[in-house]
Amino acid sequence: MSTFISEPGTRLGGRYRLEDRTAAAGGWAAWKAIDEILARPVTVVTFEPGFPRVRETVTAARAAGRLTDARLTQVFDVEDDWDHAYIVMEWAAGDSLDDLLAAGPIDPGRGAQIVAEAAAALSVAHAAGLAHLCLQPGSLRWTPNSGVKIVGLGVDAALTGVTSEDPAADDTRGLASLLYAALTGHWPGPDCPSLPPAPTADGQAPRPRQITAGVPAVLDDITCRALFQHGRRGAAALSTPGELAEELTAAIPPAPPPEAAPPQPTRGYPAGAYPASAGPGRTGYEPSSLPPGGWDTRPPGPRRGRQRPSRNLIAIATVLVFVVIAAITIGAMTLHGSRSNGHLPSSVQSPSSPSTQAAQVLKPIGAKGVSEPSTKAALAIDGSPATAWSTQYYLGNPRFGGLKNGSGLLLDMGKTVKLNSVTVTFGSTAGANVSIMIGNDGSADPASVSSFATVAQQDGVPGGTTTFDVHSSASGRYVLIWFTKLPPKANGGPSGSFGASIFNIIVKGSS
Repeated sequence: MSTFISEPGTRLGGRYRLEDRTAAAGGWAAWKAIDEILARPVTVVTFEPGFPRVRETVTAARAAGRLTDARLTQVFDVEDDWDHAYIVMEWAAGDSLDDLLAAGPIDPGRGAQIVAEAAAALSVAHAAGLAHLCLQPGSLRWTPNSGVKIVGLGVDAALTGVTSEDPAADDTRGLASLLYAALTGHWPGPDCPSLPPAPTADGQAPRPRQITAGVPAVLDDITCRALFQHGRRGAAALSTPGELAEELTAAIPPAPPPEAAPPQPTRGYPAGAYPASAGPGRTGYEPSSLPPGGWDTRPPGPRRGRQRPSRNLIAIATVLVFVVIAAITIGAMTLHGSRSNGHLPSSVQSPSSPSTQAAQVLKPIGAKGVSEPSTKAALAIDGSPATAWSTQYYLGNPRFGGLKNGSGLLLDMGKTVKLNSVTVTFGSTAGANVSIMIGNDGSADPASVSSFATVAQQDGVPGGTTTFDVHSSASGRYVLIWFTKLPPKANGGPSGSFGASIFNIIVKGSS
């Protein structure tokens, strides 16, 4: 019996029960089925006997099954019997881009975030030698909990016989078409049955901003550089999914800077005020709470009713003066004797001793991302609390969606330094695990992180500004701010995503 003509209720492989046929064309059909062993929905593709591209499709499915990126639909099982071949894949739930565009163009930032994540996922696929080549609005799905999911990697092209001499460029144009659709609600070509085609002039679709008002200029330019291979003022074309992902990630506004912390009370009393229980000039009081009796705001001066100091107090003060003078004299004589022997007492440090040197602010000369885009890395060291470098956002879990072990920002100090402290202004959400590391490898290769020494670390870093005190003597030219867990993305990413931002860095130490 051919699997192509199977009816709902048919079981394949003794476990996959076909339920609803969701698509069919030219000798193949796609079904929603139930994996009865694992009790989960799956997609099953079946073939008509003699379908000419069974072998190519099965081969593409096996190759896609080696990828584990959660943003790509997973291949679970393949049966390659010529007359009863089928492919079992993950059932991709959620809204397709068609669904998201049902009411018109979506928010430009949201559209850019979704396509940036899709581009990053396809960059992983291309690194493994796989391409999609058939990107359509139905190829991209999104859910608030799972985020982006790309459907049909490799399999769609094999089913339809599509090939390419430049897969990276073709998939980049496909991603740009999805971005164009998200920004305008139109498809930049005639080959999309679910969306209206964009109007054309001289055979080419207009720029997104010419169709829909409010499209940010930077997203308009990125779309044209990837789709039409040109941009404003001769900007370089984007020809790989990785390039497109990096440009879009850099263009998405980061989370707003955290609100400035309220000024902390200082030692002493507010101007013109002192505790009612103390006279002017008393010390040692920490004004963390209102003193008993409230604040006395009378101007400093002799307190009313105060009597002159007694003779006993004067005598005590005189004795104390003599004691202090004697201590100073003895100390000077001891120091002089030690110097005459060419040694300093152990309690006296040389002026050049590191423990007595005041930490200096050390200005990095450059910055770049490690396992993250380097675009806008310099914004983390420009001294402005309103500009930031941000990681990509990740879906599924705060540990980079299971895609990597860490990522971070590498600072080039320009010379070998020892650190006293590193103060970092993060985004407004808490939860990051951060290590401060130092070393001498400036390649920004993730593999080089193992050569760095960890000098400070903190888990569950609160949002805003955090100071990492360093008590290590390790030195190096490069300082690495390394994330091993990301906080929830405040904005600039879909609901349920994770990512970090760094608005400002102050490095203190000595060279």
